[in-house]
Amino acid sequence: MARAESKGLIVGFFSGVWHGLDEAFFMFWETLWALVLGFALSGAVQAFVSRGEMRKALGDHSPKTLAKSSFFGAISSSCSYAASALAKSLFSRGADFTASIVFMIASTNLVVELGIVLWLLIGWQFALAEFVGGAIMIALLGFVLPRVIPESWIAPARDRLNAENDASVDASNPHAQHGHGHGDGHDQTDDESGPAEQLPLRTRMRSRKGWGDAAGYTVSDVTMIRKELVIGFVVAGFLTALVPNAFWQSLFLTGHGFLSSLENVVLGPFLAIISFVCSVGNVPLAAALWQGGISFGGVVSFVFADLITLPLLFIYRKYFGTAITLRLLGTFWATMSIAGLAVEYLFKAVSIPDPPRPTMIVPTRFSWDYTAILNIVALFGFAVLYWLYRHRDTSGPQRYAKDPVCGMQIEIAHAPASRQRDGHTLYFCSDHCARRFDAEPAKFVDVPSATTESDPGTTGAGPVMTGQVATDPVCGMTVDPSATDHVADLDGQRYWFCSAGCRQTFLTDPARFLAPQPVPGNTNRNVEEHHGHH
Repeated sequence: MARAESKGLIVGFFSGVWHGLDEAFFMFWETLWALVLGFALSGAVQAFVSRGEMRKALGDHSPKTLAKSSFFGAISSSCSYAASALAKSLFSRGADFTASIVFMIASTNLVVELGIVLWLLIGWQFALAEFVGGAIMIALLGFVLPRVIPESWIAPARDRLNAENDASVDASNPHAQHGHGHGDGHDQTDDESGPAEQLPLRTRMRSRKGWGDAAGYTVSDVTMIRKELVIGFVVAGFLTALVPNAFWQSLFLTGHGFLSSLENVVLGPFLAIISFVCSVGNVPLAAALWQGGISFGGVVSFVFADLITLPLLFIYRKYFGTAITLRLLGTFWATMSIAGLAVEYLFKAVSIPDPPRPTMIVPTRFSWDYTAILNIVALFGFAVLYWLYRHRDTSGPQRYAKDPVCGMQIEIAHAPASRQRDGHTLYFCSDHCARRFDAEPAKFVDVPSATTESDPGTTGAGPVMTGQVATDPVCGMTVDPSATDHVADLDGQRYWFCSAGCRQTFLTDPARFLAPQPVPGNTNRNVEEHHGHH
């Protein structure tokens, strides 16, 4: 008898595991085409929109500026860690604090892929609520943040960030040169756009190199948040398969009108804080919560709260200090809850019905329908993007590097973090990835796709791998050693140049250019002279 019961438990356990994985896979299958489309659009926009212009446009927190900040955020990467790092970079380089925070909110909550996945999994009403509620939340933040975080706290936070950036650069690259109090180095966000960004948009959009860069962003964004997506789908699958609705109904207050709605929108962000799942990965969890009984506004507040998971709170504390982080947490939690509650009652007022609560989130079987056709087209499209990524043009000065930790493609000129190792510079999408590298450098240093910069002082002996970049000692531009014919050897050391003019200028007076070189991306040095010799 005991053996039969034990066998039954084992069979039940494996049956539950299979059911959970089955649910997770078909949730992924239902949203595959939307994910590919969203990441492809995001990659194209990131490749063709200048980061430097973003920073220049965010100098205050007027309604017009916050609208720009929301737009720039919506067309940026949807990864929460990358969004927080870019917001920190914009802030440290002079952007308004509130505008930077709004940018971060929009980067994760107003992106196309999130809306499409919400629509497919739990209904178009939630996709609409994402944008309506996002606008409400941004308006609330624009009003509240300047009043709860005083200006007397913001200036020291910016100064501390820049001091830490400079100290980090000094530790990782003793030859780095700093700017005028703006934290050059660790935060590579220059005031000027790179050479490629100075080309007309139409020219860039017609070039294979431009679309190769867009494909690089698409592939790297998928690589960067693959873990969050897998965790989100798998956890949602198990919650759907194994957790009975009675559990959710005991957790969420129901049947008490406004009081139930209020409790649910407050509880939603708390569940997000302890879930550790951010970006698009929290949408499958939202679908499981909706099926389990949480209110419409509770789902909306949960989706918005991907920026206050515990790991991100620790990052904010490092960026801005404990006092600002605590007020950010309180402000985020309140505005996310209010936005969820407002959307719920606004939709009721205009007679937008709640989507039905499904007995199953998606059908757990294959069928020949529009989803299958769109997924096949999406897989073909992604194969084309991957081919463009693998065969993109790497000639001329290199604008991009790949974060060796998460795989994200980043502009060298705007890399939030960098480290020196064995004479090469590695670039990171955020301090989070840089710290992971610091903890276990051997785990990541051999990643072959990590773009590095050769130290000008190294010899030219040995093969030069495609993907490495050196710095032109005359103009400071990054150069692919395997793609340039402009080379000079001096005292057993090799130097690479972007043009014959820079090479001739160097040979005329080498001692003038053998001082320590600036951090890559700081192309302002000698830029007039550089143009004068071309």
